[in-house]
Amino acid sequence: MSALKITVLQETLSWMDGAANLRHFDSVLSTVTGRDLILLPEMFTTGFAMEAADSSLPQEEVVAWLHGHAQRTQALIGGSAALQTARGAVNRFLLVEPDGTLHQYDKRHLFRMANEHQHYVPGEARTVIHWRGWRILPQICYDLRFPVFSRNHNDYDLALYVANWPAPRALHWQALLLARAIENQAYVAGCNRVGSDGNQHQYSGDSRIISPQGEILAAGDPFARARLDAELSLNDLQAYRERFPAWRDADAFSLK
Repeated sequence: MSALKITVLQETLSWMDGAANLRHFDSVLSTVTGRDLILLPEMFTTGFAMEAADSSLPQEEVVAWLHGHAQRTQALIGGSAALQTARGAVNRFLLVEPDGTLHQYDKRHLFRMANEHQHYVPGEARTVIHWRGWRILPQICYDLRFPVFSRNHNDYDLALYVANWPAPRALHWQALLLARAIENQAYVAGCNRVGSDGNQHQYSGDSRIISPQGEILAAGDPFARARLDAELSLNDLQAYRERFPAWRDADAFSLK
């Protein structure tokens, strides 16, 4: 399909309370219908806590909850969660289709300024998923600062960034989302939380849905809960990339 209807939910999170967060998003999602993709923030079941994986909801429960809402809305739905796995604690982006198909990506770049790298295991590879004719790249928060990892090798149309990005660095968040869209000639959706967490960090949200040319299609008001809706066009994206093929002149490289 050419058009993709996307919804980004810029919301508050209850600190280290999975059940409360799922109840909150049950209420928020109850009014969401007719969308193709619904995006929740990073660590939407706990907030950005280093100890979150020690007492987090199990992956099976979070996936079952996502599946229920995916079935009801007939949309791909996802966000990241702190989870315990066989290889250690991970910050995992979970995306679930209406039929229960699960896609996942583990955060590659761990935020050392909060010692995330001492509490979680980094992901080993990036992931591109296919949904309703779209190629989608899921990324998590600090990944946004590393453009090599998210370079578009003509393998994705839309990049998703979920985050707990603090208000003092809101300008960085806004500028980097814009840069990732322009340099990769792809749509970008950034979903950030609002409110304060258990460490008294403040979050301003500033969620965005951005066109490949850097046009802001939807934006969340700072420090307020918000629902962002946009309709993305694959035909428009392909026409723009043919009309302005900067991607043909990109430098070749490989990641080790």
